[in-house]
Formats: sequence, C-alpha cells, structure tokens
Amino acid sequence: MFTGIIQEIAKVKSVVRSGGNLHLTISAEKTAPRLLLGSSVSVNGVCQTVISTAHDLFTVEAIDETLTRSNLGELREGAFVNLESPLTPSSLLDGHLVQGHVDCKGKILKIGRLEGSHVFTIEFPGDFDRYVVEKGSIAVDGISLTIASSSRGRLDLAVIPHTMKNTILGYKITGDTVNLEFDMIAKYVEKMVSPRNSKLTADFLKEHGYF
Repeated sequence: MFTGIIQEIAKVKSVVRSGGNLHLTISAEKTAPRLLLGSSVSVNGVCQTVISTAHDLFTVEAIDETLTRSNLGELREGAFVNLESPLTPSSLLDGHLVQGHVDCKGKILKIGRLEGSHVFTIEFPGDFDRYVVEKGSIAVDGISLTIASSSRGRLDLAVIPHTMKNTILGYKITGDTVNLEFDMIAKYVEKMVSPRNSKLTADFLKEHGYF
C-alpha cells in the first residue's frame, strides 16, 4: 500500500527482456539502499517486487499483465521514474490510499499554464468514467492528485510547482502516456451496491414495510 507521495525521481539504468518479462534496473541513491530482496516498491505507480539490489541500484521484473496495463514497457535507458516505498503503520497518509495496481494507461492531451500551476488534460478509456469525481483522488504515475474537472473519458488536473519539480510530471509532454489508478474506495462501493451484491431486493423492501 502506498500514499501517492513521491519520494525520489530515479533513472532507469538498463532495460532487459527476459522471455516475455522485462527487467528494469534503476539507479536510486535514496531508495535503493533501503530495499531488500523481495521488497515492494512503486515504480511510476506500479507495485513491483525487488529481485536484486547493489549499492544504489535495484532491479524489478515486470510481467506481461503489468506491461499491458502500464507504461513500464515504454521505458528506455536514461528515462526518469517516480519511486515510493510502501506505507508503514506509523506513516502519515499525506496523499490517499494507493495500491500500486494500475487500472489503465492515459494519454496527455494538453498541458496548459495558469498563474501558479499547470493544468494537465488526460484522456482515458470511458469505461473508467464511473470512478472519476470532481475533487476526488487519482494516482497518475503514482502521484496522488486531485481531479479538478472531468467529462467522459477526460479529466483535468491542476498541478502545483512543488509537484512539477519533485515528480516526473515536470518531464512530460503532450502525447506521453501515464499510469492511472482510480480510487479504490469507489471500486468497493460500486461492488457493494451492484444488484448482485445489494440486499435491496423487492422482498427485502416488502418485508420492511416499504410497499
């Protein structure tokens, strides 16, 4: 579990294909020394397992499912990535609850500037529209952000200078892809109120005197 507060911008040292999987070796001066074999780490919002470490380097292995849903397969040597270590029981929840399970990729349609902020317009598959609410939370490449506005298959994010400077959003350009993880609470609520799981049946309402 993560919070969406990025702890380090790191650089991809090497990208190696191994069968259908991808081995990413990442240079991370702050994060790598804290990682152990088998540790979890969020790479651009994707929860990955560390398969090797050495000084300021660590390696993760992305499988086909991860490569299909995320932009990790687009990474090349020298690319920058967002890193976050897992939440601990004593950590402050400064962002929102992020699982590191990316739902889909989005595409940056536009990056605009306002006084004191940047506005990112992102396109995403319309099937996920039901999880998007104005002023709700979303993780974009692992960054906890607030949705400023939305329409079907699109959302706008107002990004402050601190976030631009301390995450890879500062390197993004129009047309780039980003990893999107929608609010997990919305997904649980949807499941609980779906007709198959809801107790609000005709028999229940009749039994309790509603008709």
